Amino acid sequence: MNLTILNSIRTNNFNDNNLMQKISKMWSEASNLLNSRDKVLYGLYYNYENDYKGDYTLSVAIEDIENESSISIPNTPYKIFKVESSDEFGILNTWKEIWRLEEKGILETAYLYDFEKYDPNGQIEIHIAIK
Repeated sequence: MNLTILNSIRTNNFNDNNLMQKISKMWSEASNLLNSRDKVLYGLYYNYENDYKGDYTLSVAIEDIENESSISIPNTPYKIFKVESSDEFGILNTWKEIWRLEEKGILETAYLYDFEKYDPNGQIEIHIAIK
């Protein structure tokens, strides 16, 4: 899968006091670049420092043909988590569940490329690369 990057930030879930502002600004700027609202959007997580407690890069991306701003996502196994999109905290709650499963040793995360997939119909999935 090739994803074209619209915007990116480098951050940390636990020690970046401006995390939510950075993410909101990144998504807002990326939305301004889109000429169509019927595209599948991705929140792409990669360049992990170590695990979910370390720094990482987060990008807003769309599926596209390969070009100079695209990233080719390797075909690795993924565990897919469906997000309760009617819950305003659905994405955060799903991430907390993913981290809980990892802490318990139930989920062996590869820390390659993980992504949130936002379908135009409102469905959201989180794809976690696994070992």
